[in-house]
Parts: sequence; structure tokens; C-alpha cells
Amino acid sequence: IVTQSDCYVSLSLPTASVQQFRTKTVQNSKNPTWNETFHFTIQSQVKLKVCDEDNITQDDHLLTVFFDVSKIQLGENIQLCFQLNPQGKEELEVEFTMESSPDPPENIVTNGVLVVIFILKFALTVDGSYEGTQTHTLSSCLCPTSPARFHYIKYYQSALAVALPRRRRLSRVCCRNLVTMPGQYVMFCSAFPFAFLLAATAISRGLSVVPRNLDARLGFDLCTDEQDFLRNRRKVVAAALKDVLHLEEDLQDHEVPIVAVTTAGCGIRALTGMYGSILGLQKLRVLDCVSYISGSSGTTWTMTKLYEDADWSRKDLGEIIIEARKQAAKCKMGAFCMRSLRNYYRELSQRTQAGHKTSFIDLWGLMIESMLNDGKCHHRLSDQRRAVNQGQNPLPIYLALNVKDKVATKDFREWVEFTPYEVGFLKYGAFIRAEDFGSEFFMGRLMKKLPESRICFMQGMWSSIFSKNLLDAWHTSDNSEDFWHRWTQNKVTEIEEQPDLPEKPYEMATCMFTPTSGLSTALRDILTDRPAVSKYHNFLRGFQMHNEYIQQEHFTKWKDTLLDTSPNDLRGNSEHLELVDAAFFFETSCPPLLRPERKVDVIIHLNYTGGSQTLPLEQACRYFSEQGIPFPTIGLKDDEKNLKECYMFDGADTPGAPLLLYFPLVNDTFQRYVAPGMSRSAAEMELGKVDISSFCSPYSTREVSLKAEDFNKLLKLTNYNVMNNENMILQALRMAVARKKQATSQPV
Repeated sequence: IVTQSDCYVSLSLPTASVQQFRTKTVQNSKNPTWNETFHFTIQSQVKLKVCDEDNITQDDHLLTVFFDVSKIQLGENIQLCFQLNPQGKEELEVEFTMESSPDPPENIVTNGVLVVIFILKFALTVDGSYEGTQTHTLSSCLCPTSPARFHYIKYYQSALAVALPRRRRLSRVCCRNLVTMPGQYVMFCSAFPFAFLLAATAISRGLSVVPRNLDARLGFDLCTDEQDFLRNRRKVVAAALKDVLHLEEDLQDHEVPIVAVTTAGCGIRALTGMYGSILGLQKLRVLDCVSYISGSSGTTWTMTKLYEDADWSRKDLGEIIIEARKQAAKCKMGAFCMRSLRNYYRELSQRTQAGHKTSFIDLWGLMIESMLNDGKCHHRLSDQRRAVNQGQNPLPIYLALNVKDKVATKDFREWVEFTPYEVGFLKYGAFIRAEDFGSEFFMGRLMKKLPESRICFMQGMWSSIFSKNLLDAWHTSDNSEDFWHRWTQNKVTEIEEQPDLPEKPYEMATCMFTPTSGLSTALRDILTDRPAVSKYHNFLRGFQMHNEYIQQEHFTKWKDTLLDTSPNDLRGNSEHLELVDAAFFFETSCPPLLRPERKVDVIIHLNYTGGSQTLPLEQACRYFSEQGIPFPTIGLKDDEKNLKECYMFDGADTPGAPLLLYFPLVNDTFQRYVAPGMSRSAAEMELGKVDISSFCSPYSTREVSLKAEDFNKLLKLTNYNVMNNENMILQALRMAVARKKQATSQPV
């Protein structure tokens, strides 16, 4: 028997309420009328979902309409008709009324992108108690050592009432021992055994009562610690530049350029290659000219080992390299023996008990620790402050991506940077202290402090090869995943509403989402499923999006996916961040260096990726161009089959762009020279043959061990490539100093 649809409408406004509301079901009708009213304290976008109710199977999701209610003016009452299918004359009529809220003005903290709202005052009442009602404000000391106390008769059926500032009653929710009323929450004291002391902190968390000073930092400026680091580092850099450039006079503070090293590459190849390059920079006395070193994937293995020593850049790197060679050459089977597996299980169990969300990536981090160390490493990210607090070494910056489950990296990704001082999102301008990463936050406040993760767990996340889905694999191999990518995207089309409403530049277009078929959904799940991701508690949880966030200059700089225009998909609702290797998008760790607040003048790009040596840089150049981020124009296609050891792109055609030195991983003149200007003898020619690109190369990403001989070859190659281009490096530094002097001499 074929009948008409049994339709109902589901309403969702995630920026205003965690609840979903729905109309009654209109049975067996092709022209259903609901005539029901719902109230929201409006933030922005509302979803109207039309479903067909089915008593036997799951309800059919017919379509969803996304409408930006900010198009409606205050005091306006308007009936809109959404054209769902002009050919079939299918329409959805909804009446909207925008009223001024009677609630008192609220105190908020915002950086123009994220918003957190404060509750100034609330009252606790126990009827029949000696105290009666107690009123608390933000200045109240509410903590376990100073709780709110009530004395009452045990069997008197008293109830604890918590009254918030008066608000419009939007809905009614009932549960055991809890009844909601307008602005008031009641819990019966019989739920507590014996007499009780109300721990005010437990209640205040549930009510989001927060202090004025957040534990998360909202702002796009550099944190105070990094600014102090730069002041200290500037003195070291100025002295080093005077030495290597043979300057006659000391550089003034405003004349000292910010030089950064960015690295990229996977596995043991990147670890080994970076040691050689850093050694070359140190021998050229250029390392002391560097203020930042950024890394992702395998280069983070080198960086974390270097920063265990508070004075590593001032010391001979020979001992560190000898230890690295020993670890690279040793048999890795010990990392997979039963004893190691038992240790992993015990460590992961302890980590879970401490409150962390564990995954296979944490196991991978423990394996990395076992493969690269002789024992347990207790080093943590915040411990690296000892290596930078006096400006004695460059500041390390590690990079990862935050992604969404069942969503392609191409459709959603967010850059997350890690320094010894802070962890945060470039896009949102939200940061927390490095030692608090992994702890539980809500509305910007630290709710539950967890032990800081050991560095091996961070290494597992920064180089999480097991988080790659099929689309990521195709993207990194030949960038030809577009055919399959369309299967992972929902069908979203813009639709018209009648009458037409005036548009604002930051509004979301009215659009309709049509669910895909079961086959498409299954294929999407296969293509986008990640075997494992690194999960950490979401420190953005409880934040809301500013209603004009899309116009915020800092946000738009990193707004690079369709979901960025939908605040419902950006709010901190999810309990956990899902972090993966940044190389799943493109292999570079440049993004943190291009924050305008860091004012980087020179970037030395050390590349250790496999495959094409031009593709990662071209992808980065294209990305930064699309984002409007100043970056030099790259042209390497003509040289792709015969790459040089170093390229300089001065960025003169792009105002504000840093000067770029690019070192691809190539074996060019090293085949003929044992050192710059020193030709190889016939007996040494074999040592110049370094297979870095063939399928059988010992430096393949899949390899986890290197023979000592192969380690030495790659180390000497990358060291040689840096030292053989001393003149180009010094030329870049001279140009940077000249630009700084010219900029300060020009009238404002």
C-alpha cells in the first residue's frame, strides 16, 4: 500500500541550544501544516530538517534547510517561503519573529572570533535551612576549602534551589532529582545521604560560573613569554649577524631580521637529514641567526631530541649525532617484543586512568620512544622552556591538523601549533599553556587538570602515519583524488527565500542539504575513515562563535574550507580534538611562521620529503596565495628533473612576503665533491652515491632503521648541501638586513 508521507519538522540551533526540537507528525499528507511556535535566544544560523516518520524503520531524512536568522531585523515579523523544488512546486513556509530579549546585558569576553559569556550572580537556597538563601558573585571564593554550607533537618524533605539570572523559559526538561523552572534548578536534598556540605565548585561548574580571568588565552598576539624570548633572542641574532656578515656597526633592535628554519619530511629519512642540515648551519655560524625552527612529521623526532639539552645549539652536535646514529642503526624488533607490549599496556592503562583519551596513536608514540631511545624518556613539551627562556636557542614550533571524523581533510582541517609556551589554533586565536594541553576545559576555564603528556605521545600525534585515510593517501601521492572526493561531499544547493531579504557581508547563504543515498554514504565512510587519530580533550569546548566572526581579519586568513562558513560546525561542542599529521594536507611546517605577529623576514626551507621535491612547495605556495597570505612566487617546473641544491625566492613581487631559501633533498655536486671546493678521489666516488629516490632506497618512508653507513651518507649529503650554498645564505641575510634598514628609514 502506497501512502503519502508522514512528515514532521525538526529544528536545531546549535549556537543557542543543545536540544533539538520537532513538530508533531502530520500523517498521510502531501501538504502538511504544523502551525507550532518555538523560542530561541538567537545567535545565528538555524536548521530546519524535514523528515518522513516511519514506525518500522528509521525515519527518512528528506532534506535540511539552513537559514541565517540574522537577515531578519529586530522587531520584524515575516513569513518566508523556501523554494525546495521549483519544478515540483515544493515549498516550506516558516514564520519568523525577531524580538528584543528581556534579559539583562551579559558580560562577555571575545577576540572577534570566539565568545565566552559570564554569569555574574547566582543564588543557592535550601528551604528550612538555617542559612536560607546564599547569593554568590564572581568575587566569591567557591572552592572545596571554602564551600557553601547549609544546615537543615535530615528528613525534612528540603530541596536545594540554584537560581540564575532571570531568562526567558525556552523548554522544559525533567530527570531524576532535577526539575527546571524559569531561571531556577532544584535538587532534592534526599538525594544526599546524611547531612551534606555543598561543594560550590561542583555546582559552579555545572552552571558555568567562571572567573574573569580565563585559563585559555583569547587573542592573536604572541604570548608574553614568546615576546620575552624574542627580546632575548634578538641580542644573540644581532651579534651573530654582525659576525657572519662582517658588519662594521651593531644592529639596532628594529634592524634585526627574524630568520626561521622550516622543515618537512617523514620517518628516519627526515630525522637523519635534519641533523646534517642543522650541523651545516651551525658550522656556518648561521644557526645563531635563527629565531624559530618549525617541524612536522619526522623532523619533530630530531627537534624533540635536540631540545632535551638546554644549550644544544652552543655545543658540538657530534655527541648527539653519534647517539642518533646508534638509535637509527639498532634492531627495532625490541619495540615489538612481549616485554615491550606489556609495558605499553601498563602505560596506556595508567594514561587512561589519569583521564586521557587513549588511542592506537598513543601506542605508536610509545613505539617511537622505544625505537629512538634506550629507555623511558620523561621529557615533556613544557620542559623545553629551559632551552629558550634565555634566548639561547631558536624557539621550536610543532604543527598538527585538527580534523573531523568521517570528513575528508580537504573539506575540514584546522592548523594547531605547539610551542614550549602554548598550544593553540591559528584560526581562532585561542591558546592554552603547554602544560595544560590534554586537560579538560569548559568555557575557557580549566575544569580538570590532567598530567602533561610525555613527549613520546606528542611525537606519535605529530607523525601519525596511521591516521591517513584513502583520500589523504591519494592526495599526497598524485593529487588526483578529486574524482573520489565528490563522493564524500553532501549535496548542498543554494535556494531562494521569498520575499527576498537584505543581505549582509557576513551572512550565510540560505541553502538546502539533500542526504545522499545509502551507497554514497557507505562509500564516503570507506574513503574518509581514519584507522586511528590522536584524541585530546577539546579546550575550545563551551566557546561560541562571534556573530561576525567571518569578517574577522585573522580568521579569514586561515578560513580555507566550506565548513568555516558554518558556525554550527565550528563551535566547541565536541569533547575531543582529533589531531593528525600535518603532512596529510601538504608537507610543510610553514603556516605558524606566517602568522603576521611573528614578522618572519627569512625562511630557510629544509625539505626531506620523498617523491617530488617540488610538489610540497608548489602546494604551499598555491595555498598561501589563495588565502591572501604573503608568500614568494615559486617557479621550479623547468628544473624539476635536474634540481639544484638551493633556490632563493626574494618575494619582491609580493609585498610583505618573506625571503625564501629552499633546499630540496637532492644529490647533485656531492657526487663529485667530498666538501665544498674539495673534489673526490677515485676511491671516494662510491661514497658520493646516495640513493634517495628509488623504490629500493634505504631512506624510504617505510623504513624504521638505517645502517650506520647509510646514516652517514645522508647526514653528510644534507650537511654538504647547506655548506656548499654559504654564499646564497649570506646573500639572503644581507638582503634581509638591508630591507629592515630601508623600512625603518622610510617615513610613515
